[in-house]
Amino acid sequence: MREVLWTLRPTPPPPERVRRDWLLVAVLLPAVIVEGVVRSSPLGALIGFAVVPLLLWRRQRPLLVLAIGFGVCTIEPFLTGFPSFLTLAAVLLLLPYALFRWGSGLEIAAGSLIIAGRLAIGYGFAQLTEADVLAGLIILFGIGALGLAMRFRARARLRERQHLRMLERERLARDLHDTVAHHVSAMAIRAQAGQATAERDPASAVEALRLIESEASKALASMRSMVRVLREPGIGDVRALAGPSTVGPPVEVRLDGDVDDLSPAVAATLFRLTQESVTNARRHARNATRIEVRVTADETSVRLQVSDDGEHGGLSSGYGVSGMVERAGLLGGTCQAGPNPDRGWSVSATLPRVAA
Repeated sequence: MREVLWTLRPTPPPPERVRRDWLLVAVLLPAVIVEGVVRSSPLGALIGFAVVPLLLWRRQRPLLVLAIGFGVCTIEPFLTGFPSFLTLAAVLLLLPYALFRWGSGLEIAAGSLIIAGRLAIGYGFAQLTEADVLAGLIILFGIGALGLAMRFRARARLRERQHLRMLERERLARDLHDTVAHHVSAMAIRAQAGQATAERDPASAVEALRLIESEASKALASMRSMVRVLREPGIGDVRALAGPSTVGPPVEVRLDGDVDDLSPAVAATLFRLTQESVTNARRHARNATRIEVRVTADETSVRLQVSDDGEHGGLSSGYGVSGMVERAGLLGGTCQAGPNPDRGWSVSATLPRVAA
């Protein structure tokens, strides 16, 4: 157990503050003030007003924020006569989760001691009954288990993505080796043949040089093709899908929000989902006149919707939807598909701006 705590690291690194963090603080601050007014405790409202903004740093500094939060909740009853319910609830629910989700192993151990100390002090000074302590332990155990579960889930997703990348690299390495080895071997054989016949048959030597040039051109073309495969697609590739097509209805692409600052993994997944959805629409949407692609991004997520106005034969699922759901799930997102209320088919996906 000690070795596990010593080596435990957050995976992936905690994200920066997002809009929901500011929204949480914006909701709690007025509520804390109202509670202080109702209880006629201006000092309690002032304490809560000072503690609540610390939630903005709960991911980046989980142990420090937890220590301050639980420390304030420990001394507040001695100053005001009773704890602030909202401040206590925010500290009790959010900070332990952040500690177990984002803290290192040593931070989790130290934070657990701080939590245990708070319960012991509360019980020792008759602020908490045995039932309160038991209920607190149960709640904290559940919150800690949830935080660890989310941590290990994110780590498993990261390992799966790394494994898929490794398999793709191995496949590309084999393809590159086979392609280059084939063409280089052919060039070597032609060069040897040209050397052997150059003196007595100059024409055959010239033909050998021509064949060598042809093999070299094929090798370069194959390598350029592989380089294009290696390049991760991005939001620019989504834009490139717009326009008429000879194999189906035209595609209309609309991008809203800050879509140019997405992480490479999210941008690549967004393109793959769009490409698959557009391909399915062109293949299966009978009598469709258009395919609409809309990408909407905000501070926390990016949403994709691909819809058409064709006929899909009343099918409720299929078209590789399970693969798209799995691809979105690898990044902590969701994907679903189904018929439109009147006509056509839609694919909707939501991805985090930063992969989970």
